[in-house]
Amino acid sequence: MTNLAERRLQVVRDHMALEVTHDWDAVIATFEHPRYELYGSGVVFDGEEAVRRYFKASRVPFPDQGNEIIAIAHADDTVLVEFWLTGTHLGPLKVGDKVVEPTGRSFKVRMAASFEFAPGSDKILCERPYFDQGMVVRALGLA
Repeated sequence: MTNLAERRLQVVRDHMALEVTHDWDAVIATFEHPRYELYGSGVVFDGEEAVRRYFKASRVPFPDQGNEIIAIAHADDTVLVEFWLTGTHLGPLKVGDKVVEPTGRSFKVRMAASFEFAPGSDKILCERPYFDQGMVVRALGLA
């Protein structure tokens, strides 16, 4: 494995760990240009302001949202990660046009994400989480 590949793998590990601790400034610093493309919903958050809004909104229902890496691999200019997404429903959760008040229930769902890097760089261009939008709702027993 090349030194660049090893650095990219570490950047992704750090990025994911920093999301858990809510160190948003440090998460932003892992990007060349902050961008999330949510594969399940098709929503894109492009730029620092939009990404920070995404962080804030996604932690309202699940302030303890975490991730546990299952597998990680480097290929070309991409790092692929399989992980457990975890959390506890402690804040209002919007489901369609309804708002579900906190249940206190926890969830653990399997997800994957790709992290795209510019050629020769160890800064992230884009994170793409792949998920089924209803899996957390089902895991909480709300569907």
